[in-house]
Amino acid sequence: MADHTVVSSDLIWEICRSNNAYLVKRRSGGGSQFSKDPLNLTNKHSRKYDGFVNTKAVGVQPAEKGGVTLITKRKKHQNRPLANKHVVTWPSSRPGPKIYKGIVNYTAKHNYRADLRQEAVARASAIRQAARDKKEKPEKKARGAKAKGAAEKESTTNTTNSFAQITGLRTSDRHLRDPANIH
Repeated sequence: MADHTVVSSDLIWEICRSNNAYLVKRRSGGGSQFSKDPLNLTNKHSRKYDGFVNTKAVGVQPAEKGGVTLITKRKKHQNRPLANKHVVTWPSSRPGPKIYKGIVNYTAKHNYRADLRQEAVARASAIRQAARDKKEKPEKKARGAKAKGAAEKESTTNTTNSFAQITGLRTSDRHLRDPANIH
């Protein structure tokens, strides 16, 4: 078998820093650079967060129906991209704190970078929050004596306007509403 040489992470970063498949450059916003790397927790283009450069990397992605998937990069199979990723998925039925604890425990148990744990939990929390259905805000209630008086006055005006819409009569046509005036 041929001996596979492994290139250092620093050399890979120096070569791929200005051009790679995951890099997104924006002229607006001061020329900011972002990364689409699935193993990048913050989507910032930097040596610390880019997963394709580091030998051990962590990524958090949304799973089906509001779940969370943890993707980790193994150090063992660096030359085989499919074999060097490990995937753990938590369903949406699992409570959030248990998912966050699972992410922390998995990364600590397998000696992944401790500096990425907080970002991994923050990303998992953001994914869960984005998957949640938004509640409709209830109508604001009137507070205070003046506000309640204005609300009652508005409700009587609305009933008068609804009567006019139903009957087709204006408030100035009161003599037409009185049954005694009808010939």
